[in-house]
Amino acid sequence: MNTVIVPIDFSETSFNAARYAVKLLTNHPEVQITLYHTYEKADAEENRNEALEKLKEELLVSKEANISICTEQGDFLTELEKLARHRQADLIIMGITGKSSLAQVFIGSNSLKMAQNKFCPVMIIPANAIYSEIKNVLLTTDLKNVISTTPSAPIKKVISTFDAKLFIINVNSEHYIELSENYAAEQQKLKDMFAEFDPEFYFLRLYDVDDAINKFAEDKSIDLIITINKEHSLTHKLFITSHTKKLAYQSTVPVMVVHE
Repeated sequence: MNTVIVPIDFSETSFNAARYAVKLLTNHPEVQITLYHTYEKADAEENRNEALEKLKEELLVSKEANISICTEQGDFLTELEKLARHRQADLIIMGITGKSSLAQVFIGSNSLKMAQNKFCPVMIIPANAIYSEIKNVLLTTDLKNVISTTPSAPIKKVISTFDAKLFIINVNSEHYIELSENYAAEQQKLKDMFAEFDPEFYFLRLYDVDDAINKFAEDKSIDLIITINKEHSLTHKLFITSHTKKLAYQSTVPVMVVHE
């Protein structure tokens, strides 16, 4: 992992995401953390740069991290995508609520645009999230076409960076006592894909997907939930229906969205 972008709109949730990112990447000097802000009026540039520099100084108190700042004039989503592509960002870390355009990225008229774009994984930091070292990672799966739809590279990058334990869960109301032959075959493919991490597999026969994930995360002391953004899947349900708000607002565990 080399480049992480943290959008800042000067809301408390964006500050919380920035604090989380710096704590997460302290002692990882190889990772460049960029505090990023967009503004509408040209005369706002100087003030925004000063404000980001102040935030940078505050974040570096008693911390060792590689932090830079970047401000640009223009549309938030458009400019963020350009920056992520230009810098070949490995991850965007952001809060889900706030006082400006950032607040609408996941909830509102611009909802899902960040999660739907495939240029970079996005780690969502719930407003009430408290930093915890990433020791246990939970990957959600629908166990369908896992070879072609599971982006193993970014998932492995996160697990390797933090030397974390991997749990894999499938929540499906159609399960009975055990996995069907097809599901078992897909499970084996995932086991082979992440063999170097010796993952633990679980399947739950439940109807309420987000509640099941949150309960499992609590029981297993999960520090990060990873979901795969593919249409008509578990992630589709989580991020296109009201499950989005429920998962984000009720959980204290960050959620990372990767793309098939």
